[in-house]
Amino acid sequence: MTGAPTITRAGDSGVVSLDYGLASTMLAVGSVPRAIAALRNWPEWVVEPAMPPGVVDIGTTSEINLEVLTSLRPSLILSTPFLAALDDKLARIAPVETFTVYAENGDALDRSYAETLRLGAMIGRRQEAEAFLAHADARFGQLRERARSLSAPPVAVINFIDQRHARIYGGPGLYGGAMRRIGLENAWKGEASYWGFQTIGLEQLAELDEETHLVVVSPLFPPDVLTRLSESPLWTSLPFVRRRISVVPGVLMFGMVQEALRFATLMVDVLETAAR
Repeated sequence: MTGAPTITRAGDSGVVSLDYGLASTMLAVGSVPRAIAALRNWPEWVVEPAMPPGVVDIGTTSEINLEVLTSLRPSLILSTPFLAALDDKLARIAPVETFTVYAENGDALDRSYAETLRLGAMIGRRQEAEAFLAHADARFGQLRERARSLSAPPVAVINFIDQRHARIYGGPGLYGGAMRRIGLENAWKGEASYWGFQTIGLEQLAELDEETHLVVVSPLFPPDVLTRLSESPLWTSLPFVRRRISVVPGVLMFGMVQEALRFATLMVDVLETAAR
């Protein structure tokens, strides 16, 4: 981004993150975590931004390597309410700060903005956090203008669980918030958890507006699911399936502002491609 903050070297911050969204936000404000949980899976689930070299992997959140974590002598451990069971053990090593993005009675993207400012202040990057969010606002505004010029149809965003079931996104989750921010109509009017999705049978897609643009978020599971579904009378009877389906790369669905911005960019890109 223009005027991007100087990135610290890995470990300069002394901060350990147990959450991908918080680690990504650290990068956005120019600070590299000393260590994160499940580093090996970062390229698959977060994809972008890449994690700089030198960051330590402390194991999964279900099996934190406390010995390695202790040896790093962190100054701060970033966590979420869903890892509260670890707090007592972690607090013996370093102060633990909990950030809440996904919870009842709130919008994940709005909470991501607030928690970005709190994190920035906590790690001495308040000005950088403010600059990052100003940049995000400007980018969302640009994407909104691009989307408006397309007169885009309603959009449904799914990823497959298997050949019969999918998660469909909306409600207060990150994907739904990003779509609202750029003015896209979500074709899914049903319920969604505060995580931002509802599990449905594929037959429920027949309830969507016939003009719906269906967007499938990778990774595809099983990998040949679209090929197999091409032999399904139910699937091939859906008007929007016959017309066009777009597939976009994976975006961390439980992320924060960076991930919402990346998702919104991918959405506008595929809608522009479809409009050509």
